[in-house]
Amino acid sequence: MAHTVQIGQLTLGSQNPLFLIAGPCVIESERHAMKMAERLYAAAHSLNVPFIFKASFDKANRTSIKSYRGPGLKRGLEILARIKEKFGVPILTDVHETSQVGPVAEVCDIIQVPAFLSRQTDLLIEAGRSGAVVNIKKGQFLSPWEIGHAICKVESTRNHRILITERGASFGYNNLVVDMRGIAIMKEFGYPVILDVTHALQLPGGEGKRSGGQPQFIETLARAGVAAGIDGVFMEVHDHPSRALSDGANALDLKLIKPLAKRLRDLGKFVRRL
Repeated sequence: MAHTVQIGQLTLGSQNPLFLIAGPCVIESERHAMKMAERLYAAAHSLNVPFIFKASFDKANRTSIKSYRGPGLKRGLEILARIKEKFGVPILTDVHETSQVGPVAEVCDIIQVPAFLSRQTDLLIEAGRSGAVVNIKKGQFLSPWEIGHAICKVESTRNHRILITERGASFGYNNLVVDMRGIAIMKEFGYPVILDVTHALQLPGGEGKRSGGQPQFIETLARAGVAAGIDGVFMEVHDHPSRALSDGANALDLKLIKPLAKRLRDLGKFVRRL
C-alpha cells in the first residue's frame, strides 16, 4: 500500500510531483538562514516545485571537536520559526536526543532522525509520538531492507507520517556509494522515498579534520535517483560553499539550484507519465 504524507497543502509521494528539500547544512546566523530560505523559496516557487526548507540547529556528529555545531536548540528554533512564518514553507530539522523532540515538533513540520541514529529505538519512538512527519535517514551501515525495522518502530506509535531517505552506503574508508536497487527496495515499504544527493557525495573524514565531497556529481546522482523513481530530492545548498561552516565540500552552489531543479522537475514529470 502506497502512503502519501500531507504537510499543509503539500502532498508527498504516490505519483505526486517531485519535491525538494533544501537549505544550508547548519544555521550559521539568522541573516544567512533567512537569505537562503528566501532565495530557495523564490526558485522553487517560480518553478512550481514543492519545497521544504531544512537546516540544523546543532550538528552533533562533526568530525572534529573544534568544528562549528550551530546556534543550539532554543536560538535555532527561533530562527526556523521566523522562516516558517515569513515564507509559509514546511520546515525540517534533525534531532539527536529524545528531549529535543517535543520542542522541535512545536515549530517544525518534519523531524529528521539522522543516519547515524537510525537504529535508536527511543529516539524513533519519541519522534513518532510527536505526531510530526518523521524522516528516517537510512544509516550508511544499513541495507535497504533493514530500514523496515526503523519504520516499524515509528509505526508502533500509530504515526504513519513517515519519509525514508537514502544517503549512501559506506564503501570502504572515506567513501560512499548509492545502490539504485535500494530505491526500489525501500519503495516497497509504501512510504515516500527521498535521495539525499549531497550527503551521498560526501567523503566522510576525507580531509582529516573534516569531510570532503564530490559536488561535481550532484546532478548526475540526482538525475539517476529521479529516473529510479524517488519522490523527493534532498540537497544541502550554500551561497558560498567554500566558506560554509559545515559540509561545504559537498554542498550545491546556490546559483545552480534553479536550473537543476527545473531539469529534475521535468525529468520527474516524464518518469511519472511512464
